[in-house]
Amino acid sequence: MSRAWIALLLGWGLLSCVAPAPRPTPAEPPPPAPAAEPETWLLVRGGRVMTAAGPTLERADVLVRGERIEAVGTDLEGPAGARVIEAEGRWVTPGLIDPHSHIGVYPQPNLRANADGNESSDPFTPEVRAEDAFWPQDPAIERALAGGVTTILVLPGSANLVGGQGVALRLVPALSAAGMRVDGAPTSLKMACGENPKRVHGERSRPKTRMGSLAMLREELADAQGYTPPKDAPPDPARAALAAALRGEFLIQHHCYRADEMLGRIALFEQFDARPRAFHHAVEAYKIAPQLAAAGVAAVVWADWRGVKLELEDAVPAGAALLHVQGVRVALHSDSPEDIQRMNQQAARALAAGLRAGLELDADDAIRWITANPAWVLGVESRLGTLEPGKDADLTIWSGDPFSVYTRAERVFIRGTEVYARSAEPEPPRSDFELGRELF
Repeated sequence: MSRAWIALLLGWGLLSCVAPAPRPTPAEPPPPAPAAEPETWLLVRGGRVMTAAGPTLERADVLVRGERIEAVGTDLEGPAGARVIEAEGRWVTPGLIDPHSHIGVYPQPNLRANADGNESSDPFTPEVRAEDAFWPQDPAIERALAGGVTTILVLPGSANLVGGQGVALRLVPALSAAGMRVDGAPTSLKMACGENPKRVHGERSRPKTRMGSLAMLREELADAQGYTPPKDAPPDPARAALAAALRGEFLIQHHCYRADEMLGRIALFEQFDARPRAFHHAVEAYKIAPQLAAAGVAAVVWADWRGVKLELEDAVPAGAALLHVQGVRVALHSDSPEDIQRMNQQAARALAAGLRAGLELDADDAIRWITANPAWVLGVESRLGTLEPGKDADLTIWSGDPFSVYTRAERVFIRGTEVYARSAEPEPPRSDFELGRELF
């Protein structure tokens, strides 16, 4: 047999071992797409609406579509099926914002085992993050909600010249701080001057004096200026955080009481083409209001705290109002798990003190001290702080004038979802900590 025939027979044999190609099966239709969640609408109708973006609107409505405000005005109508809340005789404001809180890092109960707000091992700890220590089961959270507060800036304490990174959180139920973050909010970097850092660190190292504090901060900023992570070595998180603050990527929130120290910090940061976002506590800020206004630095103050220590001796009840009428962006803060429950009353006290001093201001100015201006301090003014179309639907419905001691927050909404409703009947606590104590 010729080689050609052998090759041909082998080819036939090999081909006979190959299974015939299967016929193509018709393509299965794709599974049906999940049904879209029905769009939710909320109409708060007929209340006195303090928008914090303009004058109070009488007998006005707020229309919410999903998580955002659709419209604010009179005689608004929602689509069929919209939830309607009749607010006649009630007041509606943006959700209150506390721009200086230690809830969650100094949680309740106030015990040493819970104290996680100050990493006081070194005068400079810019790399630590309050978010990493935040306890979302802090019972103070639901009490703040009951006071109409929807957003807080959680900061490290003031033991250090640079104490670490703060985080803006919504007061929503979550298993971790990550689930409460205000998405898109910039990181804040907490700094401090004055008595605290030199008291905490002066006995064992530096700084021992205010001049030592400023010198050390100047050295650290100069070292961090222009820092970029090396390609062939691990990054230095402390220098990276300071560099981000100098570039304006992190907002500098600066604990400071005395006017001279605030001016010194402004001058120091100007050397690096930077500036603080706000001075916190700032009880002597009224003495340098023109300088703060010119620098574009906010003052985050109490209504009337005074005398807790020597640095607070020159506080005046009309401080917030004096700053406001001179063009400084003023925000009130609590710095306390108790005072956060009554931020509306803080604004009322600060407003009353200004009026007694003969200053020209009104309730529409005061509501901005606990809504719009704190939103700017947090860097979220495009999203929060006012009742305007397109803003997140964070709002509080009050039983009456929010600046009255007899008024209570009746309903609180965050991104259009009701997160608090005052009830005549006692309700079980939301915190697992308190719930567990009741059960056992």
